Amino acid sequence: MPDPGFSPLQSSLAAAAAAARARAHHHAVGAEAGGIALPGPPSVPVAAAVAVPADVPVPEDGPGGDLIARHVGEGAAAKTPSGPALERILRGPSGLGTASLHLVRREEPPVSPAPETAVEGNPIPGLYYHPVPEPDPVRVAEVSRRIKRWAVDEVEAYPPEWEDQFDGFSVGRYMVACHPDAPTVEHVMAATRLMVAENVVDDCYCEDHGGSPVGLGGRLLLAHSALDAVHTTKEYAPAWAESLLADAPRRSYRSAMEYLLQLATPSQADRFRHDMARLHMGYLAEAAWAEMEYVPEVWEYLAMRQFNNFRPCPTLTDTVGGYELPADLHALPAMQRVIALAGNVTTIMNDLYSYTKELDARGKHLNLPVVIAEREGLSDKEAYLKAVEVHNDLMHEFEAATAEAAASHPDPRLLRFLRGVAVWVDGNHYWHQTNTYRYSLPDFW
Repeated sequence: MPDPGFSPLQSSLAAAAAAARARAHHHAVGAEAGGIALPGPPSVPVAAAVAVPADVPVPEDGPGGDLIARHVGEGAAAKTPSGPALERILRGPSGLGTASLHLVRREEPPVSPAPETAVEGNPIPGLYYHPVPEPDPVRVAEVSRRIKRWAVDEVEAYPPEWEDQFDGFSVGRYMVACHPDAPTVEHVMAATRLMVAENVVDDCYCEDHGGSPVGLGGRLLLAHSALDAVHTTKEYAPAWAESLLADAPRRSYRSAMEYLLQLATPSQADRFRHDMARLHMGYLAEAAWAEMEYVPEVWEYLAMRQFNNFRPCPTLTDTVGGYELPADLHALPAMQRVIALAGNVTTIMNDLYSYTKELDARGKHLNLPVVIAEREGLSDKEAYLKAVEVHNDLMHEFEAATAEAAASHPDPRLLRFLRGVAVWVDGNHYWHQTNTYRYSLPDFW
């Protein structure tokens, strides 16, 4: 398979940086959790797991070192490293099919451009997004084959009667689109197993397949212990270990995490555990509102969605890319803001694409259009269109925060991670737009 090169940054950094300078900083600080050591799955073969070098060389002075200054503003020039290595990172990939992925898109107000080739499905009218090239079909087929074998045979996550739903999820296409720079299929598989495991937990504990808000906290805590090991006495440890095989969610979490640990550093694994705890806290807030039959204020809903969202997925950007963003760079407030906004904007986008699906589900399903309609007294159409505006505002905030982080911390490893998160945001939209098995748009236009 051709070298996909570095992931491209998906926004116009010059325009975004100008907007960023007018905004106040809002910082989120991460925390860390513990480890896990359980009997695991077969080891990943060394040849399959080999990663690209973890350390991107810090460039020396040389031609092309003013690229960041040109893209994020004059003020960054004095503290910007220079050199050919930085130029390579900034310019992104080249070659057939990558024209739509170059670093600087446009200087005029952004609109959603047409992809180079037509893709399945229809984007939401008025939604601000960036199209991506079709993911590599060979890699998609291989990831799809492997993930189905893992889900059905290895962890028994899906009974035969759910097979059409599993196939319709198209998770192989999803993850390949989100991680085009993964050096091997096994790196993509690390993210793919975790994506499937998270959906098994959501379906079986929270929503579609027997989920309920009643007792959710206890179920989630025990499932989380498959990611973050319980350190207990010799007398009680065997019962806990056996419990990790008790149901599909725990089996899926346990196995997916064991595979991740074969590729991730301890810091990367701990980062992921913390973001999964954030996710589970969001699940519990939504469940509490469901038990109370409470429709939150719009700002309350958006606060909940910062936790019950996609954040654990882009936090894997460097692990799947085969390198490491050091913990001190990941913990920077500027980087935490970028990651939080990436999770927020993609989750609101999910609300929009899954709107009709959730209306057909049992009970009242909270999503942003539903909350806006009820709390602000708008029609369904007006509320949906306002939710599109909220998404677009968050997308611009994400791009501005990305530009600001690149300007203030121009470390090549951080720039690569920023670019990878931006690609993940766009790949996530691609999957929603093209997954016509799961999603259809309301008739509001």
